[in-house]
Amino acid sequence: MRVMNFGPGPGRLPLPVLEEVQRGLLDHAGTGISMLEHSHRGPSFEAVLASAEGLLRELLPVPQSHAVLFMQGGATQQFALVPMAFGRDVAMDYVDTGTWSRKAHAAAGFYGRPRWAARGTNEAGAYVRAPQTLELDPAARYLHLTTNATITGVHYSALPELPAGIPLVADASSDILSGPRDIGRFALLYAGAQKNLGPAGVTVVIAARSFLEQARKDLPDAFRYDVFLAKRSAPNTPPTFAIHVLERVLRWVKAEGGVMAMDARNRSKADAIYGALDAHSGFFRLPVEAASRSRMNVVFRLPSPELEERLIAEAEAQGMVGLRGHRSVGGLRVSLYNAVEPSDAQALAGLLDAFARRHG
Repeated sequence: MRVMNFGPGPGRLPLPVLEEVQRGLLDHAGTGISMLEHSHRGPSFEAVLASAEGLLRELLPVPQSHAVLFMQGGATQQFALVPMAFGRDVAMDYVDTGTWSRKAHAAAGFYGRPRWAARGTNEAGAYVRAPQTLELDPAARYLHLTTNATITGVHYSALPELPAGIPLVADASSDILSGPRDIGRFALLYAGAQKNLGPAGVTVVIAARSFLEQARKDLPDAFRYDVFLAKRSAPNTPPTFAIHVLERVLRWVKAEGGVMAMDARNRSKADAIYGALDAHSGFFRLPVEAASRSRMNVVFRLPSPELEERLIAEAEAQGMVGLRGHRSVGGLRVSLYNAVEPSDAQALAGLLDAFARRHG
């Protein structure tokens, strides 16, 4: 029996996708061998790769001015690759909304001079907002932000307005494909797949071709965006099976109605959870300002650690897992990625309401 998985990542995958992958595990598309065994140079995988790119272009949508790459190393590797390729010995602006933006900023320090253009904290140092007012360095090579901070629950529902000519780079690992976003505004966007796109192991990079042309060429091939572009994401063996599952997830999103359907689906789930929490605002504490609340990762605290543990235990007894907050901040976190069913969110909302009535 499958449980209701609210884990932060690797996140839940659509059940129809898992069943389809299971059926084809031994024999992919009548070839007699598994996609785990297919050559990355062979026609079967090349068809999967082309389909994955085509679906991403259709669903997001991705303009023709931008290239789509499938890389490895997760968002963490992109923290270093972006400044390595574009920011050597120059200023770079970053927006601080939590752990992952700080890690990106730290990685940039090995190659250039990163600075904070804004920090989404309050006077006590807690992360509460996605800053719209930025203090930009006109000499900065690019501005980097995290569109959705999984640990702090801070989300950019609308991107900040930038002066013309400033390249925007973003980590969109946990909200890509969850709703509409103007991809053309980004010079480079990257996303680890293990939240909304598929399993861990593949990282999607979408970048303006004109921006990629400016990347350094005096790097090993494994770190060169232009090599990945020229070699169609396969300068060496890519994570073939992860891309295969990702392609099936994209098919599922399309069959469900596309990004706008995911947007409505995710709004309904978030509304259910936030509605239950806000109805007992004296019991549940939500640190993030309402305008910056994440629909993907709802973070909150209870009056005591003991009550938090009791709620987690009651949820697990009812088949709801993955609610413990990140170890660095504690509390609880409900991750509502695309594949989480609305009925699961409603069930959890009911538990939250009943728990607050008993203990509030």
